[in-house]
Amino acid sequence: MDSNENKSSSDRRLFLGSLATGAAALGMATLGISIPAEAADQQEVEAWFDKIKGKHKMVFDVTKPHQIFPFAWPRVFLNSNIATGTPEKDCSVVVVLRHEAIGYAFQDSLWEKYKFGEVFKAEDPATKTAALRNPFSNPKDGEYKVPGVGAIAIGIGQLQASGVMFCVCNTAMTKLSAVLGANASVDPAEVKKELMAGVLPGIQVVPSGVWALGRAQERGCAYCFAS
Repeated sequence: MDSNENKSSSDRRLFLGSLATGAAALGMATLGISIPAEAADQQEVEAWFDKIKGKHKMVFDVTKPHQIFPFAWPRVFLNSNIATGTPEKDCSVVVVLRHEAIGYAFQDSLWEKYKFGEVFKAEDPATKTAALRNPFSNPKDGEYKVPGVGAIAIGIGQLQASGVMFCVCNTAMTKLSAVLGANASVDPAEVKKELMAGVLPGIQVVPSGVWALGRAQERGCAYCFAS
């Protein structure tokens, strides 16, 4: 096995590895791949994807925290199109939060309660330590800056105001609920309800992240791995 194959295998294991405490007690059957029954209504989800319109369309595949980049690239895409003559309203951008990036779909209270900064190895750009909040849910004006560019509006709400669509993987949420529930000796179904209630406004729950990537590309989106 070459180094690339080793890295790929390591990446596939990282999500469960980062949640290892208590996971062994669940067994492989509990953590197996399945499509959760409580996924959003199919017609509702398909209708959400039907909002993808316009001249230029891109879907960003976000699989894990990577500093500001999962949120900076959608803004760069929009700004570049504006600079080349296409306004935001004629662009469609979809951001798929899946695998180890699903934490960004949740409110600050869940980050604090479940220590998502440690769970997902997500650093707060302001403190350079494990985040105790969702760093991109409601940043302060001017909080994020790029050398040579200045302040950039890359909060989730700010991006949504520019038409960016966010969705989160329900399958990963279900697996996360199982592990968190086992660690806290709580019914995973109750944890799942808590996670569902804590999804940020405007973020669509989809059956799985890979399913969402397919639906977005079927509607004309080009694919970009957000790294």
